[in-house]
Amino acid sequence: MSTPFPQIEEEEIALEELLDLESHDLIVFNDDINTFDHVANILVKVCKHTREQAEQCTLIIHYKGKCAVKKGSQEELKPMCEAILDAGIQATIV
Repeated sequence: MSTPFPQIEEEEIALEELLDLESHDLIVFNDDINTFDHVANILVKVCKHTREQAEQCTLIIHYKGKCAVKKGSQEELKPMCEAILDAGIQATIV
């Protein structure tokens, strides 16, 4: 059975796909192992942060326990998350 408003349904799907492109956060967590410099260097390398951005994120991670270091699509953030994890830093995508 076809819907009476197929165009509206297509637009809703397209809108959901568009919203999904920027709806995820890459979260980095604090630990007692990694140094500020190591975390900042990884954020510069992996997330293309400026040194100042990376240092601000490390302070937030240290004092708040975590920080959203990048926003984007799941597809964009997944390789970044894996690279951060490979560097021994805890991270996830939400």
